[in-house]
Amino acid sequence: MQRPDWAPETIDIERPSVARMYDYYLGGSHNFAADRAAAQAMVAAVPEAPLMAQANRAFLRRAVHHLAEAGIRQFLDIGSGIPTVGNVHEIAQRIDPDSRVVYVDVDPVAVAHSREILAGNDRAVVVQEDLRHPEKILAHPGVRRLLDLDQPVAVMIVAVLHFVPDEDRPAELLRTLREALAPGSYLVLSQASDDGRSSDERAEAERVYRRTDNPLWVRSRAELTVLFDGFELVDPGVVWVPQWRPDTPESAEDAERTVFIGGVGRLGG
Repeated sequence: MQRPDWAPETIDIERPSVARMYDYYLGGSHNFAADRAAAQAMVAAVPEAPLMAQANRAFLRRAVHHLAEAGIRQFLDIGSGIPTVGNVHEIAQRIDPDSRVVYVDVDPVAVAHSREILAGNDRAVVVQEDLRHPEKILAHPGVRRLLDLDQPVAVMIVAVLHFVPDEDRPAELLRTLREALAPGSYLVLSQASDDGRSSDERAEAERVYRRTDNPLWVRSRAELTVLFDGFELVDPGVVWVPQWRPDTPESAEDAERTVFIGGVGRLGG
């Protein structure tokens, strides 16, 4: 297929990318035939897949709005994906134009498109790095230039941890981030869960994502709660993402269909 102008020459457009599949679920246009085919296979296996992506985006929006209203003015969004309407900087800077946002993603298409969107916004930047290397994220010149780690920061890791297997020691990765944060900082997490899912559904979803560079690693609510170690959970704790401070009671109905659990924690001290 013809390579669009926004796609770097270094990427393989014939291999599905989870960031571009997520873009497809959200109705975006920055995805390729291979991504759409993999996403459609996922929808065949788990019909709620687009709902899952949309519910996560809504959770991110509500979490950012809550934290911005609470006075947070610095955001570090790790695994940010391809920006679409409702990005962290749009929400935070609507509340306070001085809010600063650093997006981090390992996918070169996500990074390239983010740079296009953020051109001219001197309070938002994107860096290419991997959650599995938190020390590199924290030391990155773009992060150091825009964020003051001596002041509270909200770290967003939304719809990412299910691509981090236990062998990559997610608890240690999060501990490295936590130890770099000032008191009053926040951690926002969400990820796919197998709570309430059949073994057949889990196996088929895992089979689809083995076609990508990021196999699926689901966790239970108890397992995700453990990853908030060192943070005090904000009410209502770790829940299905539509149940986290919903806009209306109706929007939290059938929340388990979204498959995603999430929560927000605050660092005391």
